[in-house]
Amino acid sequence: MLIESSTNAGRRKALLQMLLSYTASGGSLIISSTAQLLTFAILARALGVHEFSLFVAITAISNIAVHMCGLGAMECLVRRVARDRSIYPDMLGHNVILTAASGTALVLLGAAILPMFFKLADDPASNVAIITLMLVTSVVLVRIIVLAEQIFIAHSQFGSANIVVIGFAVARTIAAGLACLVFSTATVADWAIWQFACHVLCALLGWLMIQPLGRPRFRLVREELPQGLYFAIPFILRAIRQNADLLVLSLVATAEIVASYSVARRILDSTYLSVEALNRLVYPGSARATADGLQHAMPRVRKVLVAATAISFMAACTVYVMAPVLPLLFGRDYLSLVGFARVLCWVVVPMAIWAVALEALGASGQQAARGLVLGLGSILGAALTAGATWLAPPTGTFVAFYVIEIAMAFAAWGTLLRMIRYDSRTNQP
Repeated sequence: MLIESSTNAGRRKALLQMLLSYTASGGSLIISSTAQLLTFAILARALGVHEFSLFVAITAISNIAVHMCGLGAMECLVRRVARDRSIYPDMLGHNVILTAASGTALVLLGAAILPMFFKLADDPASNVAIITLMLVTSVVLVRIIVLAEQIFIAHSQFGSANIVVIGFAVARTIAAGLACLVFSTATVADWAIWQFACHVLCALLGWLMIQPLGRPRFRLVREELPQGLYFAIPFILRAIRQNADLLVLSLVATAEIVASYSVARRILDSTYLSVEALNRLVYPGSARATADGLQHAMPRVRKVLVAATAISFMAACTVYVMAPVLPLLFGRDYLSLVGFARVLCWVVVPMAIWAVALEALGASGQQAARGLVLGLGSILGAALTAGATWLAPPTGTFVAFYVIEIAMAFAAWGTLLRMIRYDSRTNQP
């Protein structure tokens, strides 16, 4: 009886520790996401559906370009510096060179092309200037701020990294509040100036924070150039897939549809953070469990699958129930928002299912298999989303979204089970 009581107490303690760890794991993500969602709400109300739809379309393009900026050099910095701190000056200089060169090229290319499709000011020169300012802000300055976060991660200073993430998100919320609620900013052109000032301040503070770690030595680490590209390309493809719907919708749908859909997508991204927090928590344990082969980790992976599915389902239910409140937050001009949010909220369930399988592959070191699923899913998903959105907006967009995520779940788990069978045959005595 005493042994049983002791066992139950131990289980309760382990469960409590797991819940506390889960809360801590998602803390910075949730705070950052909440601040971003509040920023989105402030801008949505202040700009109105027409101006906000323009902002969303340009932001979607910037979200793709920011993954191109730096050519994957940040991953190389984290990996190399985590192993050998003495190489930090070289890797920092490598990042500065590639970020400056690729960022300049991307901004110039965007400044030449985007004014043909977006009109933010009546004067052509002013239109080019505003779009250029937005590209500098959302591509180059964002990359610099994220670089500061990654530098702290490379040095295992996770508290400082979290300060950068949370501080950046909160700063943008404050800037949006001041611009829209205090100074009555109501156009993308006016918001672009506030946004630029906020990002410059955050970039300067981030750069000051990393100064004690050392100064850059400006040279290209040539052996890391292909490695950076290998890392960046899947993320670029994924960004294209994640923004293809918004880009095509902005061409074929009304401003209200684009604006409402973009808000629903932002809510979906925030909902998924509950699953991402779990994956961050279990990843180190999964890496240890797969050390002797993937098959040894399957009991753990099944438990994670059950937990992720339950968490994602509860998160989707919460969004579905709370959807009627959204117009009070974002504004009553967003007529389609409640319906869009309720349609999209359930997508988080298949997203959680395929994420568990891909995290297990990543934890076991099967990066090629993981990258293949993500890469093909991104390419085919972008094509399907663009085509369906072009032919039947927005119904085709929703159908494509579900088809892609469900197909990703089958592909991810099929790949995982195939790798398990291969490992089992390879490791047979």
